[in-house]
Amino acid sequence: MQSFTSADKRTDYCGTLTAKDIGRKVTVTGWCQRQRDLGSLIFIDVRDRTGLLQLAFDDTTPEDIFNTAFGVRAEYVLSATGTVRSRGEAAINKNLPTGEIEVYVESFKVLAEAQTPPFAIVENSDVRPELRLKHRYLDLRRPDLQRNIIARSQIVKLTRDYFADNGFIDIETPCLIKPTPEGARDYLVPSRVHPGKFYALPQSPQLYKQLLMYSGFDRYLQIARCFRDEDLRADRQPEFTQIDLEMSFSDEEDIIAMNEGYIKYLFDNFMHQPLEIPFPRMTYKEAMERFGSDKPDTRFGLELCNLSDLVAGSGFSVFAGAVADGGSVRGINVKGGAKFTRKEIDSLTEFVKTYGARGLAWYKNTAGAPTSSFAKFMTPEEIAAITERMGCEDGDLLLIVAAKNTVVFDSLGALRCEVAKRMGIVDKSKFNFLWVTEFPLLEYSEEDNRFYAKHHPFTMPMEEDLPLLETDPGEVRARAYDCVLNGTELGGGSIRIHTTEMQTKMFDALGIGAEEAEEKFGFLLEAFKYGVPPHGGLAFGLDRVVTLLLGLEDIRDVIAFPKVQNASELLSKCPAAADPSSLAELGIAVVAKEDEE
Repeated sequence: MQSFTSADKRTDYCGTLTAKDIGRKVTVTGWCQRQRDLGSLIFIDVRDRTGLLQLAFDDTTPEDIFNTAFGVRAEYVLSATGTVRSRGEAAINKNLPTGEIEVYVESFKVLAEAQTPPFAIVENSDVRPELRLKHRYLDLRRPDLQRNIIARSQIVKLTRDYFADNGFIDIETPCLIKPTPEGARDYLVPSRVHPGKFYALPQSPQLYKQLLMYSGFDRYLQIARCFRDEDLRADRQPEFTQIDLEMSFSDEEDIIAMNEGYIKYLFDNFMHQPLEIPFPRMTYKEAMERFGSDKPDTRFGLELCNLSDLVAGSGFSVFAGAVADGGSVRGINVKGGAKFTRKEIDSLTEFVKTYGARGLAWYKNTAGAPTSSFAKFMTPEEIAAITERMGCEDGDLLLIVAAKNTVVFDSLGALRCEVAKRMGIVDKSKFNFLWVTEFPLLEYSEEDNRFYAKHHPFTMPMEEDLPLLETDPGEVRARAYDCVLNGTELGGGSIRIHTTEMQTKMFDALGIGAEEAEEKFGFLLEAFKYGVPPHGGLAFGLDRVVTLLLGLEDIRDVIAFPKVQNASELLSKCPAAADPSSLAELGIAVVAKEDEE
């Protein structure tokens, strides 16, 4: 290993050199991808974040340099100075951007040696994720991951550029805030100087960005770090980044138009492809009825069909009972699905059970000899009515769920996506954007016997539904809107409440009395006394935006140091036990939970 001096400093990145540089003397630095010893010739592929470049050594190379090159192994850190030259027609590597050239090395140093890494540093590695995440600093050397992280940086820059050009002011809000009573669980941070009291890490900058509207900053932007102590999925992390914005003196149309413009700006300047705006819109009710989801993937059909009125009085107790209990019976027609085997249908049955369905009724229409799991319990007329409504033709497969509505929508919404995936009918080249609007303002928890805000308790109800807030709160629609792309929620927002009277009504509907409201939100209610402008906003999940634009499956591939399914980080092994002296200073005792029987 040799010392790094000013003579070893890079003049060019590896992947930026081309045939135009032939004859130039350059210095490049990076990691050894591989070394090839051909006796009197040695070739080393050196890698940096821009690509690979071949270094050449031959029998005219000084002996000490040649011997140093001979000892180089994968992932050694190198500095090489030499002259760019052509490889020659026979040696061109057409699969490499720098494949026409190489650097004939005149000065060469090993700046750091490396052990053999636990996996090869190659694109699209099939090494198990746990091993890659444990050695994330090695994983991040892979060119495909580096491109993802660089793309994320480019999208952040474009985001700031667009919103700055549209008059938004970039303002940071606190990361140590008051614990919130609604929504997901907070991450709590104990205060040393206030014994027994806690900060929370923000689930979003919601209240602070609203207060900024009260302060006269009528257009706010923040690339905001947020934290939620909730279960993870492929598109969710305990800490994540939002593109967070708020606008005063604006309504839904202004906010939606501004954000459509932003996404088009990304497509123009990052994706380099056209994008039609405005996006289609769909109410929450229509989305659920047609797709069983408030974030529907519209790249394929398989829409839900309501059969409840046809089977309400049928002899099949599973169907009739579901309707009698206030639920519904709905299904999808899988065109050409009659080719599914019984084993495949059984696997789909198990799939819907994970969403609460007790089973899956099916009907195969095959060459005039249909088979079914339920036809023997129903009259020919009832079967004919079902097949007619569902547009069943020869070769089709009908899949039906009967249960309470939440289960029917959840299971069929997921089932249509699973079937489309298995049949390969999803066009992955499409970017189908959609606005979903008119969400329910509140949702009822049977477990807690109370209403909760579907978004948050500061969302404005639709004006025509205000009378229902006291008489039928479950039917009140919100002035809320989500931006959906290919079945994933990219972001969402709403018009906010801006009067004390309306906020009090909302708290009443949520069962939050005046004393509790003052304790939890007193600072916000106090601010209402001094003139609050109409305002609204939206937040995009940056991680999801980058993931979907790059056509990836997992947001961990666009985050430098992600967590795994149990919210731990394999690299640093966090979370970890705190030092007992630190806990004592904070006045905290850790009590072991007894195992539940």
